[in-house]
Amino acid sequence: MASAIPVAYHSLFRSLPENFLLIGADAAATIIDNTDSHVAVSMQKRENVVGKPFFEAFPATDAASAAIIQTSHNHVRQHLEPHVMPLIRYDLEQSAEQGGGLQELYWQATHYPILDEQGQLQFILQRTQDVTEQHLTALEATRVARELAETQQRNTFILENLPVMVWTTRPDGTPDYYNPRWESFTGVSLSPNGEWQETPGLVHPDDAARMATEVAQAIAAGHEYQLEFRLRRHDGQYRWVLARNVPRHNEQGELTMWVGSGTDIHDQKMLVQELLETNEQQALLSEQAYQAQRQTQRQRESLYDLFMQAPALIAIARGPEHRHEFVNPPYQALFPDRELLGRSVAEVIPEAERQGFTAILDRVYQSGEPFFGPEMPFSVLDPQTGRQTERIFNVTYQPVRENGQIVGISQFSYDVTELVLARRALAESRPGAQ
Repeated sequence: MASAIPVAYHSLFRSLPENFLLIGADAAATIIDNTDSHVAVSMQKRENVVGKPFFEAFPATDAASAAIIQTSHNHVRQHLEPHVMPLIRYDLEQSAEQGGGLQELYWQATHYPILDEQGQLQFILQRTQDVTEQHLTALEATRVARELAETQQRNTFILENLPVMVWTTRPDGTPDYYNPRWESFTGVSLSPNGEWQETPGLVHPDDAARMATEVAQAIAAGHEYQLEFRLRRHDGQYRWVLARNVPRHNEQGELTMWVGSGTDIHDQKMLVQELLETNEQQALLSEQAYQAQRQTQRQRESLYDLFMQAPALIAIARGPEHRHEFVNPPYQALFPDRELLGRSVAEVIPEAERQGFTAILDRVYQSGEPFFGPEMPFSVLDPQTGRQTERIFNVTYQPVRENGQIVGISQFSYDVTELVLARRALAESRPGAQ
C-alpha cells in the first residue's frame, strides 16, 4: 500500500506543520505514515509505528479511550465524513531533559476520509492537536467560576440570614439593598430609589432631623459613622437601634458604596436609662453598704483579736479530713515546731488519732451533734526529745455550718491540768486518803 504513494509525497506530507497521522482503510487501521510534527509529539520513531496496526503502535490508555478511537474510525468508514473525537487523555513519557516520567496530556483528534477517484475510502487522515493547556485552563476557569458562584451564594446566604439588619447604599447614600431582617423588623419593603429615613414615621420624629444632619455630614466627609436612633418596628413600637455605616473605596480611592448594619439595642438602652435614674439611690445604698461592711470588718477584727488573745485553745478544722483553717497561739503552742495551717489533723497530730480524738471529730462532722468532754487527758509527744507530756482539757467540738451544710468543726479546749492535779493532791492529803 505504501508503494502506491508518490515519492514527492513524503517530503511534502512529513513537513506539514501539524500533527497528521495517515491510517489505512483496513479494519486494523494500519499506520501508513505521519508528519515530523507528529513524530515529535508522540515521541515514537517513525520506523517503530509505520506498518503496524493503530493500537499496536499507539496502545490506548484504557478500554474507554480505545472505544472512543475505534468509534471515530468506524464513523469515517461508514459515513465517509470527518469525525471529531471527544477529548481524551493520553499521557506520554517525557525525555530525560524534560525530567522524565509521564506527562499529563489531553488531545483533540479529528479523522478525515481520503477517497479515491471512485469515491471509495482509501485512507483515514488523523489530525491530532495538543489541547492540554486549553483544557487545563478551561478546567481552572470552571473551578474558579464554581468557587466564585459558591462564594456569592454563601455571601448571599449570610446576608439573608444574619440576625442584624444589613443594607447597602450608593455613594450619595441612596439605598440599593436591604436584607430580609430589615424588612421583617420594619414590616416595610422599600424601593431602592427611596431614602428610607425619609419614609414617614419610620424614624422617630425626635430623632429624624438630628439623624439627617449627621448622615449628610458623614457622607460629605466619606468616613465611617454610627448612629443611635429610634426605628419603628412592624408592630408600631419605636425601638432604639445602633447603626454603623462603613464606606468602600476602589483602588483609586473613590467612594463606591456604603455598607450598613443595624442592631436592636432597645433593651440595653432602657437598662442604662434605668440605672442612671436610680444612680442617686444607688450611691446612697452604696454608702450604707460601705459603712455596714466597715462595721462588719471591725467586728471581725475584734472577734479575731479575742480568739488570738483568749487563754483557751481555739481552732477551726474544715472538711471531712479536718484540715486546719485557723489556730490561735495557745493551740499552736501545744504543738511547737509543727506547721498546722492547711494540714489535716491526721497529718500533723497523729497522737490525736491514737487517743480517739479524730474519731470524735468524725462523729461530730457526720452527725452534726456537738461534743462536750470534761477533763479529757491528752498526751503530747515532743518530737525533739521523744518524751510524752500529759495535759488535761475540757473539750468542746461544735459543727460549723455554711448554707445549712456542715463544712467543718470549731474546737475550744481549756487547759485544766493544774486544776485537776491540785484537786487530786488535795484529795490525797485529806485524812484517810490512801
